[in-house]
Amino acid sequence: MSAARIDRIDVVDIRDAEPPGDDTAFIALHAAGETGWYGPVSAAIASYADKVLAPAVIGADATDHQALRQRLSGPAVVSSDPHAPWAMGAIDCAAWDLHGRLDGRPVADLLTAKTVRRSVPAYASWLTRELTGPVSSDVLREVLAGGWAFTKWGLRSRSPYDVTEEARVLARAVEHAAEETGAWIAVDAVGTWSPSLALAFAELVDPSALIWLEDPLPRHDLRVYGQLAATPVPLAIGERLSLREDTTTVLDTARPVALTFDVVGCGGLTRALEVLAAARAHEVPVYPHGRSLVPGAHLAAAFPEAVPAIEYRLQWEPGRQHLYDHAWRPEHGHLRLPESPGLGTIPRRTPCREHP
Repeated sequence: MSAARIDRIDVVDIRDAEPPGDDTAFIALHAAGETGWYGPVSAAIASYADKVLAPAVIGADATDHQALRQRLSGPAVVSSDPHAPWAMGAIDCAAWDLHGRLDGRPVADLLTAKTVRRSVPAYASWLTRELTGPVSSDVLREVLAGGWAFTKWGLRSRSPYDVTEEARVLARAVEHAAEETGAWIAVDAVGTWSPSLALAFAELVDPSALIWLEDPLPRHDLRVYGQLAATPVPLAIGERLSLREDTTTVLDTARPVALTFDVVGCGGLTRALEVLAAARAHEVPVYPHGRSLVPGAHLAAAFPEAVPAIEYRLQWEPGRQHLYDHAWRPEHGHLRLPESPGLGTIPRRTPCREHP
């Protein structure tokens, strides 16, 4: 394929299509008479992409993803702005969408020379439903009956108790939920635990009730994660994987049972392929974070042996799908990839540019 030079980047916001507070901005890259899309992202991420990263994008070949990554990495990696890796990832995914459209193939088919799977397993998460709060047994069983690979629930630290008592409350909540459903469950602490709470929980919980404990700490504290790796508690990490972190070092130290990085948040599909390669070398399965559902689904479709399932966020995703021209809706715990070219991230409508 001849070079497809990006001649324009736009930001389109369709916020009138969803309630206030939801992400509604889309990145659009234009080249060779075609447009590649990625969204939705927050207004702050879109603004960073448009105002900071756009100069690095113009003139780049949309089909040379490593070269585009190099252009974006300079300003994104040195930035302390938390929106920088997301903006880089959104642009990268829009370029993959553009590449797929120009080539006439779904992005999953561009990621591998092998035959991709068209139906991707998903696991359900509902993190606003706290296991230490009013989650009824009926709700647990109802979600579990949806054909999902498994389910994941919130387990935030909100207690005024001392560390040992709070760890005991959290451990009991996990064990009770597993008993009620008759199934293992995954829990996500959403980065709210202290190191002492995480280590105390590891001593008290029955690990046989857990698929994994995800992201207990607010950052990748490898000293503490190394200590947790020495306990029987299965650990999942990755959502907070930064552009500066070396994936191999993280995996060697934390020894997780799953890597749950966000395809867009880690810098985009191009970097995600490198992260996936490191995970495969360590024989650690990857479960892409649900905020970036669509590129995660393409990654899972292209590499089924390395990506067993993707996260489907029950609270947010059904509403978010109203933003797309093609809605990604689960059927019996699976998502079917569209046969159309690109990612499948065209917004439902495309009003005028709003960020000059």
